[in-house]
Amino acid sequence: MREGWSSRPLARDAMAYVLAGGRGSRLMELTDRRAKPAVYFGGKSRIIDFALSNAINSGIRRIGVATQYKAHSLIRHMQRAWNFMRPERNESFDILPASQRVSESQWYEGTADAVFQNIDIIEAHAPRYMVILAGDHIYKMDYELMLQQHVNSGADVTVGCLVVPRSEASGFGVMHVDNTDRITAFVEKPKDPPGIPGNEEMALASMGIYVFETRFLFEQLRRDAEDPNSRRDFGGDIIPYIVKHGKAVAHRFTASCIRAAEEIEEYWRDVGTLDAYFDANLDLTDTVPKLNMYDRDWPIWTDAVVAAPAKFVHDEDGRRGHAVSSLVSGDCIVSGSQVSRSLLFTGVKMGSYSRAHEAVILPYCNVGRGARLNRVIVDSGVRIPEGMVIGEDPEFDARRFRVTERGVVLVTRDMMARLV
Repeated sequence: MREGWSSRPLARDAMAYVLAGGRGSRLMELTDRRAKPAVYFGGKSRIIDFALSNAINSGIRRIGVATQYKAHSLIRHMQRAWNFMRPERNESFDILPASQRVSESQWYEGTADAVFQNIDIIEAHAPRYMVILAGDHIYKMDYELMLQQHVNSGADVTVGCLVVPRSEASGFGVMHVDNTDRITAFVEKPKDPPGIPGNEEMALASMGIYVFETRFLFEQLRRDAEDPNSRRDFGGDIIPYIVKHGKAVAHRFTASCIRAAEEIEEYWRDVGTLDAYFDANLDLTDTVPKLNMYDRDWPIWTDAVVAAPAKFVHDEDGRRGHAVSSLVSGDCIVSGSQVSRSLLFTGVKMGSYSRAHEAVILPYCNVGRGARLNRVIVDSGVRIPEGMVIGEDPEFDARRFRVTERGVVLVTRDMMARLV
């Protein structure tokens, strides 16, 4: 309990450690050139910006980010967007690529190992608490509230969790809890997920967010590193061990989710598939979006790209530049074209008579005159030729591009190059 403690926020004594090394292979060719946390989202952000912004907005001023798979664009983004931390204010931002620091032949072998290999760097910052975060989810959350629960409950580890239907829980790490939310079992991706006491049709799914006291975490990481049978993974090894030998407590997302006044649900999305990524982006185009990106009280920080304002030109029948229910970023030019329920990221150029409906068009794409795009994701830097039609003939699209089960078409530069 916190009896006798000052009113100093616990976040001031915490370090956020973001695990951002995963490829995100279910995003297919969208992660051929970048790690999943570096994938663009929401018109101008990257996926990792949500975890980092949550940390900053929660009051955490010491942050580490472990990278591994194709990390160049992720590292470049963090250097540009997150270089405002100041050591003289006891702030820090460490980018920690897998660099064979423990062994000349060993990269990060798992999520736990990605922390273990950097224990000396963490010790130099001397945080009392560690907040371990996944870098590939879309949500807004106050980690201070989770830290308070962790301290007040006397837990060895506190695990962030979502309430989801049991039928959808088999893709998560799932917790079985007692009536006090103490975790009695933790199972990775079970075929028959355990229900919640009193609500057996729902399950508690792990968010990949863990709070530890730093000293205890280091003890567990060192113990795990000596186990030859371990996979060096938090969900697969560290958490189940603590559940069995210590005290693990669930923290429900509803207790710390940040919602603006008009947000009607606790918004959390794993944008790990093309369909989920497409849907989450299009969520933002709703008149009252499920996720409010305009909330000045809980901003999503990102790279402040220097770019000219968006521009809409031509005003004649059949050639009128306009966008409806869409997000249009800086340096975009909508020239005599129609855009509806779409996102145009920085620097997109739409040629005359072109159309985009339910399109997620990543930075610096060029859509040629008369082209038509429907239910598409267009990767950065793609040039759509004049008159090309994508998203209207599934069989034709499948021969040229990637088409999901739900008919969303992914277009990349390599795919376009093969058409030449």
